[in-house]
Amino acid sequence: MWSRRWSKWGVLGVVVLLQAACHGARVPASMEAAAPAPEVVAAADAPAPPSSAPAGAAVAPPTADPPPARAAADFARAVALAKAGKDEEADLEFQQIATGYPAYPGALVNLGILYRKHGDLAKSDQSLHTAVQRDARDAEAWCELGVTLRMEGKFHDAAEAYNQAIAANPNFAPAYRNLAIVLDLYLGDAAAALPIMEHYKELAPDDKAVTGWVADLKQRAGKPAPAAPEKAGG
Repeated sequence: MWSRRWSKWGVLGVVVLLQAACHGARVPASMEAAAPAPEVVAAADAPAPPSSAPAGAAVAPPTADPPPARAAADFARAVALAKAGKDEEADLEFQQIATGYPAYPGALVNLGILYRKHGDLAKSDQSLHTAVQRDARDAEAWCELGVTLRMEGKFHDAAEAYNQAIAANPNFAPAYRNLAIVLDLYLGDAAAALPIMEHYKELAPDDKAVTGWVADLKQRAGKPAPAAPEKAGG
């Protein structure tokens, strides 16, 4: 459990600077880092119903004990360096943490975000894949992996990563948003994207920016408008 809290804290700490794609609801044009539009979750080939998590997600064994205080202090320093724009120093700190404390994948998630920020998608992909192998219950890690995979043009793999994020946390709204975008914009399946984006709206009602997107999806998916009620008395 502690490993996931640490991972989330670390990613959230860097988000202010890096604008990580999988935290917070944003408008289509800015929902992802360096992406033209938002994104939400379900497998591209067989999207899962928005009310249930996809089956088959790996489950990592629970983490035993929290790391020593030195590890937490090192992690806090690395996050501070990243927020200050000292990416090379932060990179080295996160690498040392990932090596010294392999049971806690938060450093790897942050490394993946840093690499993507600097355009090294291959290293971002590798770092984030390692993070989800170490803890398959980390929804943020799966979601960040999906962003990198999408930027690499691996759209079906990105959709599956978002599915895994939903399996890890069925209430993690950014994963639904990101999957819907992959299904719609990159895989051309508006009909599959529609229920996913509608579920995202349920989870993130304050994100008014996707209202128009949902309306457009309904039109393109051919969803009939509700019938007008009959007037009494004919």
